Amino acid sequence: MKRLKMTVKTAADGTATAFSPRATGKLHSIHYVKDGATAFADGVDFTVTAETTGEAIWNEQNVNASAARYPRAPTQSAAGAAALYAAGGTAVQDKIGLANDRIKIVVAQGGNAKVGHFIALVD
Repeated sequence: MKRLKMTVKTAADGTATAFSPRATGKLHSIHYVKDGATAFADGVDFTVTAETTGEAIWNEQNVNASAARYPRAPTQSAAGAAALYAAGGTAVQDKIGLANDRIKIVVAQGGNAKVGHFIALVD
């Protein structure tokens, strides 16, 4: 497993965009670590995607504390139909794949010149 560390600093308007190093594998988890007096303001919003494909990884508003997320994507059959555990049941999900791609983190409402730390684990 590979650990990708990202430090994100906001501009005066509370926004920021940052990227992880390139990675290949399946995304296991992504963690936001809120620490210290310079941490993002309460109520910060995150939009996290795969840079090349734009696939959604984490989209959450009004985050106030450190958080860990284990994103998964729905799967489909070869015919494009949703794969379900039972007819009309819960979708089958799998880890999100990255192929020489970067994780893009967009922050809003983070506060003026505030810092957040992210850690992504990729198998």
